[in-house]
This record gives sequence, C-alpha cells and structure tokens, in this order.
Amino acid sequence: MRILLTEDNIALADGLSAILRGTGHAVDVVHDGASANAVIAAENFDLVILDLNLPEMDGLDVLRAMRARQNQAAVLILTARGTPEERVKGLDLGADDYLIKPFDIAEFEARVRVLLRRQAGLRSATVSFGGISFDLNSRTFSSGATPLDIPARELGLLEILFMRAGKVVAKEAIIQSLTAFDDDISANAIEQYVSRLRKRLSPHGLTVKTARGIGYYLDKLPEAS
Repeated sequence: MRILLTEDNIALADGLSAILRGTGHAVDVVHDGASANAVIAAENFDLVILDLNLPEMDGLDVLRAMRARQNQAAVLILTARGTPEERVKGLDLGADDYLIKPFDIAEFEARVRVLLRRQAGLRSATVSFGGISFDLNSRTFSSGATPLDIPARELGLLEILFMRAGKVVAKEAIIQSLTAFDDDISANAIEQYVSRLRKRLSPHGLTVKTARGIGYYLDKLPEAS
C-alpha cells in the first residue's frame, strides 16, 4: 500500500516511516501542510497519516481540502491536540481514526492495518484466492500451511494484484503503488517482476495475465483434465 506521512517532527517522521517501510509499504513523507495539500492533490494514496499542528497549513485545513476534492483515501490523524472537541471536529471533517500523541507503536501499527484493510473493503485479516491465502496483518502469503518465500518487490506486486484478484490493474497504478517519491521502477522492471511471479505462482494454480496495453490481473490456471 502507498502511504503519505505528514509530520513536522523530523525524528518522529523518520521513525514512523522506517516502521511502515519495514512492513513493505511505499511511504512518502512531507513536513508541512502546504506540501501535504499539494501532494495529496497530485498523487494517489491508500492512507494519509496527518499531523494537525503543521507549518504553512493546518492539518484540519489539509483534511478539509482533501475531502472537498472527493479524495477517499483513509486518514489517520496523529496529533497532540486531543480534546474531545478537536477529535469530533477531525472525525466530522472526514478523518477515519484519531490517535493522540504520545502513543504506543504497536497500537499505531494496528490502527494502520485496520484502516488499510477497511480501505480495501475487507472485514477479515485473511484473504484467499485459488490455493493461496494472504494474511494482511503479517503481510505473508501461504499455500495451505506452507508460507511462500517471495522477494520484497514481487511480494508487493502480488499483494496489489491479490487484493484486486480478477480485475485488471493498470501498469502505472502498479508502479505508483510500489514506489515512493525517491524510488525509480521502470515499466520493464515491472514486466520482470511479473515474469518471476508467474513462475512462483504456477505450482499453486495461479498466474498473472497481461491485459495488453493496460496492465495485469491475477487469475486461476485452468484445471488439468
């Protein structure tokens, strides 16, 4: 999943972004409200983690502008402004959750998982397609009781396709979901990941098919007669 972290405390931003990247997410970081507003208007994110006390533009104004543009990304407010009035205002403006500083890292990670699961329209933390299951909490794939050992980039690609199984995902959308601002993945690299992923999935009855000129989709292999 692609996440935007907006936090003016550099040390906290570095720590949280490292945690999120460590679980395989593509994370972009900005440190002021004006930058957050501009980036949200120009890019697509699954989750925006939003501080309120931001220079240049208040976090609530960023949220207000975001929802006015009909942007439906999940929003987790992360702030020291924790009065009931502030929480109500943030939620009424369209935030999905509200976490008050200081907070427990395990709770932060759990709230992120819940919001990303909700964003994908899932009630359960486990999704299955064909003979493979995906645990959203641990971000691991398995076939039966056997975990699948998949390199990070291919894992990210499989997650994107798995969450939209049977539906075509545009190549540009895949690149954007897999990369942050400072990453650089070419369309050719995506083709290589797809080729490797096909070989890994074939023994489990799945494949990645190409929608020529558009993108890719996950599908089941025909059963042998």
